[in-house]
Amino acid sequence: MFDVIVIGGSFAGVSAALQLGRARRKVLLVDSAATRNRFAQSAHGFFGHDGKAPQQLQQEGLAQLAQYPTVSIVNALALAAEQVEGGFSVTIGDGRIERGARLILATGIRDELQCLPGLRERWGRSVVHCPYCHGYELAPGPFGVLASTPASAHQAMMVPDWGPTTYFTQGEFEPDAAQLEQFAARGVQVERSPVIELLGAAPALEGVRLADGRVIALAGLFVAPQLRMTTPIVSQLGCAMEEGPLGAVIKVDEMKQTSVPGVFAAGDAATLFGNAVFAAAAGAMAGVAAHRSLVFGL
Repeated sequence: MFDVIVIGGSFAGVSAALQLGRARRKVLLVDSAATRNRFAQSAHGFFGHDGKAPQQLQQEGLAQLAQYPTVSIVNALALAAEQVEGGFSVTIGDGRIERGARLILATGIRDELQCLPGLRERWGRSVVHCPYCHGYELAPGPFGVLASTPASAHQAMMVPDWGPTTYFTQGEFEPDAAQLEQFAARGVQVERSPVIELLGAAPALEGVRLADGRVIALAGLFVAPQLRMTTPIVSQLGCAMEEGPLGAVIKVDEMKQTSVPGVFAAGDAATLFGNAVFAAAAGAMAGVAAHRSLVFGL
Protein backbone atom coordinates (compact mmCIF):
# COMPACT_ATOMS: atom_id res chain seq x y z
CA MET A 1 0.00 0.00 0.00
CA PHE A 2 1.52 3.30 -1.12
CA ASP A 3 0.81 6.63 0.50
CA VAL A 4 0.50 8.25 -2.93
CA ILE A 5 0.46 6.97 -6.50
CA VAL A 6 1.52 9.55 -9.08
CA ILE A 7 0.42 8.86 -12.67
CA GLY A 8 2.68 10.64 -15.15
CA GLY A 9 6.42 11.25 -14.95
CA SER A 10 7.07 14.51 -16.74
CA PHE A 11 7.60 17.93 -15.13
CA ALA A 12 4.47 17.87 -12.94
CA GLY A 13 4.66 14.22 -11.92
CA VAL A 14 8.35 14.20 -11.01
CA SER A 15 7.95 17.45 -9.08
CA ALA A 16 5.00 16.05 -7.12
CA ALA A 17 6.77 12.79 -6.30
CA LEU A 18 9.90 14.68 -5.23
CA GLN A 19 8.02 16.60 -2.54
CA LEU A 20 6.53 13.37 -1.20
CA GLY A 21 9.81 11.46 -1.33
CA ARG A 22 11.47 14.22 0.67
CA ALA A 23 8.65 13.85 3.22
CA ARG A 24 9.69 10.17 3.53
CA ARG A 25 6.35 9.01 2.20
CA LYS A 26 5.97 5.78 0.23
CA VAL A 27 5.36 6.84 -3.37
CA LEU A 28 4.82 5.04 -6.67
CA LEU A 29 5.42 6.98 -9.89
CA VAL A 30 3.94 5.36 -13.01
CA ASP A 31 5.19 6.76 -16.32
CA SER A 32 4.73 5.61 -19.91
CA ALA A 33 7.36 8.03 -21.34
CA ALA A 34 4.93 9.48 -23.92
CA THR A 35 5.31 13.13 -22.94
CA ARG A 36 3.59 15.95 -24.79
CA ASN A 37 6.91 17.74 -25.42
CA ARG A 38 8.69 14.74 -26.97
CA PHE A 39 8.48 16.39 -30.41
CA ALA A 40 10.49 19.45 -29.33
CA GLN A 41 14.29 19.61 -29.44
CA SER A 42 14.60 21.96 -26.49
CA ALA A 43 12.67 23.49 -23.61
CA HIS A 44 12.89 27.18 -22.79
CA GLY A 45 11.91 29.69 -20.15
CA PHE A 46 12.91 27.41 -17.25
CA PHE A 47 15.75 29.30 -15.55
CA GLY A 48 18.83 27.19 -14.96
CA HIS A 49 17.69 24.74 -17.63
CA ASP A 50 16.99 26.97 -20.64
CA GLY A 51 17.76 25.16 -23.90
CA LYS A 52 17.92 21.63 -22.53
CA ALA A 53 16.05 18.87 -24.33
CA PRO A 54 12.78 18.00 -22.56
CA GLN A 55 13.80 14.34 -22.45
CA GLN A 56 17.09 15.29 -20.77
CA LEU A 57 15.25 17.29 -18.13
CA GLN A 58 12.86 14.43 -17.49
CA GLN A 59 15.62 11.82 -17.24
CA GLU A 60 17.66 13.98 -14.90
CA GLY A 61 14.59 14.47 -12.71
CA LEU A 62 13.79 10.75 -12.64
CA ALA A 63 17.40 9.92 -11.78
CA GLN A 64 17.33 12.36 -8.87
CA LEU A 65 13.96 11.00 -7.74
CA ALA A 66 15.26 7.44 -7.78
CA GLN A 67 17.76 8.35 -5.05
CA TYR A 68 14.94 8.57 -2.50
CA PRO A 69 14.46 5.10 -0.94
CA THR A 70 10.71 5.46 -0.37
CA VAL A 71 10.03 6.24 -4.05
CA SER A 72 9.39 3.49 -6.62
CA ILE A 73 9.29 4.18 -10.37
CA VAL A 74 7.51 1.97 -12.88
CA ASN A 75 7.95 2.44 -16.63
CA ALA A 76 4.51 1.38 -17.79
CA LEU A 77 1.12 2.73 -18.81
CA ALA A 78 -1.53 3.21 -16.13
CA LEU A 79 -4.64 1.65 -17.67
CA ALA A 80 -7.36 2.19 -15.08
CA ALA A 81 -8.06 3.54 -11.61
CA GLU A 82 -10.92 3.28 -9.16
CA GLN A 83 -11.82 4.15 -5.61
CA VAL A 84 -11.53 1.30 -3.14
CA GLU A 85 -11.71 1.04 0.62
CA GLY A 86 -8.88 3.10 2.08
CA GLY A 87 -7.94 4.84 -1.17
CA PHE A 88 -7.50 3.90 -4.81
CA SER A 89 -6.39 0.99 -6.97
CA VAL A 90 -4.47 1.51 -10.19
CA THR A 91 -4.17 -1.12 -12.92
CA ILE A 92 -0.80 -0.94 -14.67
CA GLY A 93 0.05 -2.18 -18.15
CA ASP A 94 2.52 -4.77 -16.89
CA GLY A 95 -0.38 -6.57 -15.20
CA ARG A 96 0.00 -5.28 -11.69
CA ILE A 97 -2.68 -3.67 -9.55
CA GLU A 98 -1.30 -1.22 -7.00
CA ARG A 99 -3.08 0.61 -4.20
CA GLY A 100 -2.53 4.07 -2.78
CA ALA A 101 -4.19 6.21 -0.15
CA ARG A 102 -3.97 9.24 -2.44
CA LEU A 103 -3.70 9.74 -6.18
CA ILE A 104 -2.03 12.49 -8.21
CA LEU A 105 -2.92 12.77 -11.90
CA ALA A 106 -0.05 14.29 -13.89
CA THR A 107 -1.14 12.59 -17.10
CA GLY A 108 -0.67 15.52 -19.47
CA ILE A 109 -2.73 16.12 -22.57
CA ARG A 110 -2.64 15.20 -26.25
CA ASP A 111 -2.50 17.84 -28.98
CA GLU A 112 -5.05 17.11 -31.72
CA LEU A 113 -3.58 18.69 -34.84
CA GLN A 114 -5.45 19.84 -37.93
CA CYS A 115 -5.39 17.47 -40.89
CA LEU A 116 -3.18 19.53 -43.18
CA PRO A 117 -0.47 18.14 -45.49
CA GLY A 118 2.99 18.83 -44.07
CA LEU A 119 1.86 19.95 -40.62
CA ARG A 120 2.40 16.87 -38.47
CA GLU A 121 6.00 16.22 -39.56
CA ARG A 122 6.94 19.78 -38.56
CA TRP A 123 5.18 19.73 -35.19
CA GLY A 124 7.44 20.92 -32.38
CA ARG A 125 10.06 22.26 -34.79
CA SER A 126 8.80 24.86 -37.28
CA VAL A 127 5.12 24.41 -36.41
CA VAL A 128 4.63 25.26 -32.73
CA HIS A 129 1.93 26.33 -30.30
CA CYS A 130 3.70 28.66 -27.85
CA PRO A 131 5.76 31.72 -28.83
CA TYR A 132 7.24 31.94 -25.32
CA CYS A 133 8.47 28.33 -25.58
CA HIS A 134 9.73 28.28 -29.17
CA GLY A 135 9.41 31.68 -30.85
CA TYR A 136 12.93 32.91 -30.06
CA GLU A 137 14.53 29.86 -31.71
CA LEU A 138 12.74 30.36 -35.02
CA ALA A 139 14.22 32.62 -37.68
CA PRO A 140 12.92 36.19 -37.16
CA GLY A 141 9.85 35.74 -39.32
CA PRO A 142 7.77 36.04 -41.26
CA PHE A 143 5.34 33.96 -39.18
CA GLY A 144 1.83 32.67 -39.64
CA VAL A 145 -0.95 31.95 -37.17
CA LEU A 146 -3.26 29.20 -38.38
CA ALA A 147 -6.73 29.81 -36.94
CA SER A 148 -8.41 26.83 -35.31
CA THR A 149 -10.63 28.52 -32.70
CA PRO A 150 -11.89 32.05 -32.00
CA ALA A 151 -8.99 32.30 -29.50
CA SER A 152 -6.50 32.13 -32.38
CA ALA A 153 -6.96 35.87 -32.95
CA HIS A 154 -5.51 36.49 -29.49
CA GLN A 155 -2.47 34.40 -30.43
CA ALA A 156 -2.02 36.44 -33.62
CA MET A 157 -1.84 39.63 -31.56
CA MET A 158 1.02 38.19 -29.49
CA VAL A 159 3.26 36.82 -32.24
CA PRO A 160 4.36 40.14 -33.87
CA ASP A 161 6.83 40.65 -31.00
CA TRP A 162 8.73 37.72 -32.53
CA GLY A 163 8.38 38.78 -36.17
CA PRO A 164 6.03 39.95 -38.97
CA THR A 165 2.77 38.00 -38.69
CA THR A 166 -0.05 36.85 -40.97
CA TYR A 167 -3.32 35.55 -39.53
CA PHE A 168 -4.87 32.79 -41.65
CA THR A 169 -8.61 32.68 -40.97
CA GLN A 170 -9.02 29.32 -42.75
CA GLY A 171 -12.36 30.68 -43.95
CA GLU A 172 -13.87 30.04 -40.49
CA PHE A 173 -12.49 32.40 -37.87
CA GLU A 174 -13.00 35.92 -39.16
CA PRO A 175 -11.74 38.61 -36.76
CA ASP A 176 -14.33 41.06 -35.51
CA ALA A 177 -14.08 44.85 -35.89
CA ALA A 178 -12.21 45.32 -32.61
CA GLN A 179 -9.73 42.58 -33.47
CA LEU A 180 -9.15 44.03 -36.93
CA GLU A 181 -8.33 47.36 -35.31
CA GLN A 182 -5.87 45.65 -32.98
CA PHE A 183 -4.36 43.73 -35.89
CA ALA A 184 -3.79 47.00 -37.73
CA ALA A 185 -2.07 48.49 -34.68
CA ARG A 186 0.16 45.41 -34.37
CA GLY A 187 0.88 45.11 -38.10
CA VAL A 188 -0.86 41.73 -38.45
CA GLN A 189 -1.91 40.86 -42.00
CA VAL A 190 -5.15 38.93 -42.52
CA GLU A 191 -5.31 36.17 -45.16
CA ARG A 192 -8.73 34.70 -45.90
CA SER A 193 -7.78 32.11 -48.52
CA PRO A 194 -7.27 28.84 -46.58
CA VAL A 195 -3.86 27.21 -46.17
CA ILE A 196 -3.94 23.83 -47.92
CA GLU A 197 -0.30 22.68 -47.70
CA LEU A 198 2.95 23.41 -45.89
CA LEU A 199 6.06 23.69 -48.09
CA GLY A 200 9.79 23.04 -47.73
CA ALA A 201 12.05 20.23 -46.56
CA ALA A 202 10.55 19.11 -43.23
CA PRO A 203 11.07 19.75 -40.39
CA ALA A 204 11.96 23.21 -41.74
CA LEU A 205 9.25 25.42 -43.20
CA GLU A 206 9.61 27.63 -46.26
CA GLY A 207 6.02 28.68 -46.77
CA VAL A 208 2.41 27.68 -47.26
CA ARG A 209 0.25 27.15 -50.32
CA LEU A 210 -3.20 28.71 -50.30
CA ALA A 211 -6.41 27.42 -51.84
CA ASP A 212 -6.25 30.11 -54.53
CA GLY A 213 -2.79 28.88 -55.62
CA ARG A 214 -0.66 31.59 -54.07
CA VAL A 215 2.41 30.76 -51.97
CA ILE A 216 3.30 32.80 -48.90
CA ALA A 217 6.81 32.53 -47.44
CA LEU A 218 6.98 31.68 -43.72
CA ALA A 219 9.74 30.81 -41.27
CA GLY A 220 7.34 29.38 -38.71
CA LEU A 221 3.67 28.63 -38.16
CA PHE A 222 1.84 28.94 -34.84
CA VAL A 223 -1.19 26.77 -34.22
CA ALA A 224 -3.47 26.16 -31.25
CA PRO A 225 -4.38 22.44 -31.27
CA GLN A 226 -7.45 21.08 -29.57
CA LEU A 227 -6.59 19.47 -26.24
CA ARG A 228 -7.61 15.90 -25.39
CA MET A 229 -7.06 13.83 -22.26
CA THR A 230 -4.45 11.11 -22.71
CA THR A 231 -6.15 8.58 -20.46
CA PRO A 232 -9.65 7.34 -19.55
CA ILE A 233 -8.64 7.37 -15.87
CA VAL A 234 -9.91 10.93 -15.45
CA SER A 235 -13.43 9.97 -16.49
CA GLN A 236 -13.24 6.63 -14.66
CA LEU A 237 -12.69 8.50 -11.41
CA GLY A 238 -15.44 11.01 -12.20
CA CYS A 239 -13.28 14.14 -11.95
CA ALA A 240 -15.13 17.34 -12.84
CA MET A 241 -13.84 19.14 -15.93
CA GLU A 242 -13.41 22.79 -16.84
CA GLU A 243 -14.05 23.97 -20.40
CA GLY A 244 -11.41 26.14 -22.01
CA PRO A 245 -10.97 27.67 -25.47
CA LEU A 246 -8.98 24.64 -26.67
CA GLY A 247 -10.76 21.85 -24.80
CA ALA A 248 -11.61 20.54 -21.36
CA VAL A 249 -9.09 20.16 -18.54
CA ILE A 250 -9.40 18.73 -15.03
CA LYS A 251 -10.94 21.22 -12.62
CA VAL A 252 -8.81 21.79 -9.51
CA ASP A 253 -8.73 24.26 -6.63
CA GLU A 254 -5.72 26.31 -5.53
CA MET A 255 -4.28 23.23 -3.77
CA LYS A 256 -4.69 21.09 -6.93
CA GLN A 257 -7.50 19.06 -5.33
CA THR A 258 -9.97 17.69 -7.88
CA SER A 259 -13.69 17.20 -7.30
CA VAL A 260 -12.90 13.65 -6.09
CA PRO A 261 -11.60 13.63 -2.49
CA GLY A 262 -8.08 12.23 -2.35
CA VAL A 263 -7.37 12.83 -6.04
CA PHE A 264 -5.11 15.72 -7.01
CA ALA A 265 -4.12 16.84 -10.51
CA ALA A 266 -1.31 18.97 -11.90
CA GLY A 267 0.38 19.90 -15.16
CA ASP A 268 -1.11 20.40 -18.60
CA ALA A 269 -4.08 18.14 -17.85
CA ALA A 270 -5.23 20.54 -15.13
CA THR A 271 -4.53 24.03 -16.46
CA LEU A 272 -5.77 26.21 -19.30
CA PHE A 273 -2.32 27.78 -19.78
CA GLY A 274 0.54 25.33 -19.50
CA ASN A 275 4.31 25.28 -19.88
CA ALA A 276 7.21 23.51 -18.20
CA VAL A 277 7.62 26.00 -15.36
CA PHE A 278 3.90 26.08 -14.58
CA ALA A 279 3.77 22.27 -14.64
CA ALA A 280 6.68 21.88 -12.22
CA ALA A 281 5.19 24.44 -9.84
CA ALA A 282 1.75 22.82 -9.98
CA GLY A 283 3.30 19.40 -9.36
CA ALA A 284 5.07 20.70 -6.27
CA MET A 285 1.78 22.09 -4.96
CA ALA A 286 -0.03 18.81 -5.65
CA GLY A 287 2.67 16.86 -3.83
CA VAL A 288 2.54 19.13 -0.79
CA ALA A 289 -1.28 19.11 -0.79
CA ALA A 290 -1.40 15.30 -0.98
CA HIS A 291 1.04 15.06 1.93
CA ARG A 292 -1.00 17.57 3.91
CA SER A 293 -4.16 15.56 3.30
CA LEU A 294 -2.44 12.43 4.67
CA VAL A 295 -1.26 14.27 7.78
CA PHE A 296 -4.53 15.99 8.58
CA GLY A 297 -6.94 13.43 7.14
CA LEU A 298 -8.41 15.89 4.63
